[in-house]
Amino acid sequence: MKEKFNIQNLVRENVKGLQPYSSARDEYVSDGSTMIFLDANENPFENGVNRYPDPQQRNLKAVLATQKALNEGQMLLGNGSDEVLDLIFRAFCEPKEDNVITLPPTYGMYKVLANINAIENREVLLTKDFEPDVDAIKKTADKNSKLLFLCSPNNPTGNSFSRTHIEELLYKFKGLVVIDEAYIDFANDESWTKQLTNFPNLIVTQTLSKAYGMAGIRLGLCYASDEIIAILNKIKPPYNVNELTQRKALERVNDPEIVQSEVLEILKGRTKLIETLKHISFVEKIYKTDANFVLVKVDDANKRYDQLLKKGIVVRNRTTQALCENCLRFTVGTVEENMKLIEILRELK
Repeated sequence: MKEKFNIQNLVRENVKGLQPYSSARDEYVSDGSTMIFLDANENPFENGVNRYPDPQQRNLKAVLATQKALNEGQMLLGNGSDEVLDLIFRAFCEPKEDNVITLPPTYGMYKVLANINAIENREVLLTKDFEPDVDAIKKTADKNSKLLFLCSPNNPTGNSFSRTHIEELLYKFKGLVVIDEAYIDFANDESWTKQLTNFPNLIVTQTLSKAYGMAGIRLGLCYASDEIIAILNKIKPPYNVNELTQRKALERVNDPEIVQSEVLEILKGRTKLIETLKHISFVEKIYKTDANFVLVKVDDANKRYDQLLKKGIVVRNRTTQALCENCLRFTVGTVEENMKLIEILRELK
């Protein structure tokens, strides 16, 4: 950063002086020895979930820290990425005073969370190449612009943003830059978690919902400086990640070879799907993708969406989104699902 960055200048005043709730499992952390727990008013009869979960998810964080080459103080886990994003709003944005900047077309929850938290959402459209308009972002930002959301690879467009553009924004934007990497495991680009020490205003969010195939357990990941994570820890619910989620997540992250094999299978399916789409008569454009989906411009998105639905195929109609007129988004499925989609696409008139 060209100027000395002080995170305390961005924290809401009420959060600065907040004393976080201290749960029973915060006050006593087991050292592995057998203890009689009579501190948390739990039901004492063992059934696997009668005890409160670890509020800091230490076992899971230990594995992630090793895999990501980070320390545990640089990470926060949440009930899905949406909780993580909401915590960021609540820690750094003063209601009815501050603003955030989002770049449509992008993930819709940023705007929803801004509205929930009574924060102005300033939208700066991506360029026609689906890249951040750096000059327009700089002109839109002011002293009350606390957060800039960059979804890369972007949803719904699928492309990764230029690292040059992102780096310029990290240097120039005065608030926090939140890079949403929900789809990073499908991309060739290196994660921005590798740059946390270089940019104290950087927050990176990831998820186990996509490449890890665990959308049902709701686990979001947040990586940032120790100082930022400490602030978020002050306001997070004490037991926000339940015991069953922690166990299933730990099983999955301890088996990275299986995850990687599934990612490679999805990428193979993506390549085949793109090749097929090139020969579908009503497909007008196939956008570059670094995710597990493909955005496609067709002749009539509403018509094609309805036709696919009648054939038992559910895709996402993105035609109402900025810059996405007549666009459908196809998620890459199993080999059998992709073959069925391809078969039906070829039949449509």
